[in-house]
Amino acid sequence: MRNAKKEAVGLQPKRSVTQTDLEYAQKAMQQQWFDLVMAEQEGSSLDVLEHMYDTYILLAEEYNRCYEASQQVKQPALRTTSTSKRTKTRNISSNDNQKHIKLAS
Repeated sequence: MRNAKKEAVGLQPKRSVTQTDLEYAQKAMQQQWFDLVMAEQEGSSLDVLEHMYDTYILLAEEYNRCYEASQQVKQPALRTTSTSKRTKTRNISSNDNQKHIKLAS
């Protein structure tokens, strides 16, 4: 029971987030919202709705944590790629400037 509660609020030890983890978190959040809307339409008590909403908020926070973690994993790869592209661009543009200077003098 204790581990299930930790998992629900994202207190597990840090590890890399997979696309599957992100999709699972999103589906759980969406399902909870759907269940909340249906419970409201069926006339559930305010206490039940508040509890369901609290659970939805926890799931939304977990989704946001997963999303942020997945973006942080992608960031270093993007930085490496953009750095190599910038370097190539600088080399090309500096060569163009040297040609321009030679032509102008």
